[in-house]
Amino acid sequence: MTKFKPELIIWDYDGVLADSEKLWIKIWQNMLNENFDLGWDFETADKFLGGLAVKTKIKNLQKLGITIDDDFLRELKRRETYDIEHNLKATPGVEEILQQTKIPYCLATGGFLAKTEAKLKAMNFKKYFPDDHIFTAEQVEHGKPEPDLFLFSAKQMNALPQNTIVIEDSLPGLQAAQAAGMLPVAFVGSEMNCTPEYQQKVRELGVEHIFLTMKELSDFLKNIDK
Repeated sequence: MTKFKPELIIWDYDGVLADSEKLWIKIWQNMLNENFDLGWDFETADKFLGGLAVKTKIKNLQKLGITIDDDFLRELKRRETYDIEHNLKATPGVEEILQQTKIPYCLATGGFLAKTEAKLKAMNFKKYFPDDHIFTAEQVEHGKPEPDLFLFSAKQMNALPQNTIVIEDSLPGLQAAQAAGMLPVAFVGSEMNCTPEYQQKVRELGVEHIFLTMKELSDFLKNIDK
């Protein structure tokens, strides 16, 4: 990799800042099975919905003939709020990076802004991500794996794409970083992603920097900033 001094780190939330992607997919799985009698297991729900913005999830489901209405979304929000209040925990070691890194950073997520704010407040992370450092898929036309959100975030943070690091866990998120011309860094330490099979899928995308722990990621960021 060519040495460069990064101008910006873009953090993903679910699966990176917190091992929370599994929580949201499980809720979608349960609700889809309850409302549409799909009989999906977790792996099937993850296949169609994992790592995607809500509006992209809805579009994918529409292609399968499944229409999501407002009542579904209201109940989805209720269940997600419960998990945010009772089951959300920061990834071990990530707060130390946020406290110590000298590289400017922001958050770019496929979740709705209100939900993102609630998640940050529940983990007491709002102090690390002020309002003007939070970007969501609501602000762009296309969610991941399209590059729109990351390009928008970098522009708002006055950083060049080629000098931006994206820390992601999902395949769509890593593909979006690549499409944006940014440096994709895969954190695969969550419960869903810490398997050799998933790590191989990440490698097949051409991602070189893959980390299982925040300690490994911290060492990488310290080295790249020299």
